[in-house]
Amino acid sequence: MDIHIAVLPGDGIGVEVVDAAMRVLYAVGDKFKHVIHAEFADVGWAAIDKHGTALPASTREICRRNQAILFGAVGLPERDKTLPQKDRPERVALLELRKGLFANLRHILLPPGLAGRCPLKMELIKSGIDIMIIRELTGGLYYGQPQRISGTAPHRQAVDTLPYSEPEINRILKIGFETARRRRRRLTSVDKANILATSQLWRELATAMGRQYPDIQLEHIYVDNASMQLLRRPSDFDVMVMENTFGDILSDEASMLAGSIGLVPSASLGEPDGSGKSAVPFYEPIHGSAPDIAGQNKANPVATILTVAMMLNYTFGLSQEASAIEKAAFKVLNAGKTLTGDLGGQATCSEVTAAIIAAL
Repeated sequence: MDIHIAVLPGDGIGVEVVDAAMRVLYAVGDKFKHVIHAEFADVGWAAIDKHGTALPASTREICRRNQAILFGAVGLPERDKTLPQKDRPERVALLELRKGLFANLRHILLPPGLAGRCPLKMELIKSGIDIMIIRELTGGLYYGQPQRISGTAPHRQAVDTLPYSEPEINRILKIGFETARRRRRRLTSVDKANILATSQLWRELATAMGRQYPDIQLEHIYVDNASMQLLRRPSDFDVMVMENTFGDILSDEASMLAGSIGLVPSASLGEPDGSGKSAVPFYEPIHGSAPDIAGQNKANPVATILTVAMMLNYTFGLSQEASAIEKAAFKVLNAGKTLTGDLGGQATCSEVTAAIIAAL
């Protein structure tokens, strides 16, 4: 198969972890006889310094003509402060490249060999942690209008609007049910139906759709209770589906269950047929640019390497190749001999990458 991807390393450690992931991708391509066609492009401060904008037209075009986008990280906190918020890399690049993509999948998996890195007691995690969090990506508070601050100090008022339509809710719920069907057949729908009208509609639609999936065990849970239960009984969760803001918060909380934010991959997906000019599947690790360790070969590449596995699985349908990457990565993690500093080891980014390629 010919695999065409746009590669956007971005800022900080994005450069190092994307390089590591590409090395693994090329190794998998050689092993399974695929041809990798990668077009590299500037984004973030790397693009601002060259082109004057965080997302130049040349980068947009490269993304548009490829089948998937592999993204590193954008933003440098000290430099970000010098720009108006609307011009900062995260807002300009991420929001634009994700336009048309409505489902963000984050896989939280605790390797048995790293159980000691999880902040929870062993008795709470002895059954393992393997959670797929599905976050609605295009609606809710982040995009609702009106959204403004008005008046004069000390009596200013701020308003954010939380809108959701029936089609928006149904399409993300369908992703949740279908994902659960491919896993352990348990779906937890997160809402705040005792307070919010949007959540009341969400729960009504989730219940109705649940009748179409009698093989799926559906659980409803309030978001505040969900945040507690993730720490109390994490092994009980399989797939969790939720609206935008809840997903942003709970997925970051859950990332620490894996032992490090440096282990969590993500995929942002649109309609299954890929319709929409901007709906190019978007893959990125959930960590940031970490400028304090950039260029020092200290970054953990595993999240980006696992992100490549998600890309092969979801966009290219190459489940065997994706599984090979995952098995190699977790073989290295469980061995515990080649770990980066965030996992209590002393290995470099390059050494971890080499170990994973060797395990392939």
